[in-house]
Amino acid sequence: MAGYVELTKENFDQIINDGVTLVDFWAPWCGPCRMIAPVIEELAEDYAGRATIGKINTDEQQELAVRFGIRSIPTILFFKNGEVVDQMIGAASKDAFTSKLDAIID
Repeated sequence: MAGYVELTKENFDQIINDGVTLVDFWAPWCGPCRMIAPVIEELAEDYAGRATIGKINTDEQQELAVRFGIRSIPTILFFKNGEVVDQMIGAASKDAFTSKLDAIID
């Protein structure tokens, strides 16, 4: 069971620099964030070995939220080799996430 990676300012750059990474900026008090949490966990399983799925708790990692100009959550950033290549703001379906990931991976 792979699961998602808890990203912090200490491990963030090292993890996103290689390959494709989906990063979920969330907070425990955010309803839509809690709503998509099971989808994020499923994506981590589905994309194990092909993409890294990470989560950043914006309450605990405010520096990263500021660095990427996160103004509302959930915000999902898609990275390829350390560069932001796409983003989604707000809750979305698993299909919406997978279509973006598949486009970046291919």
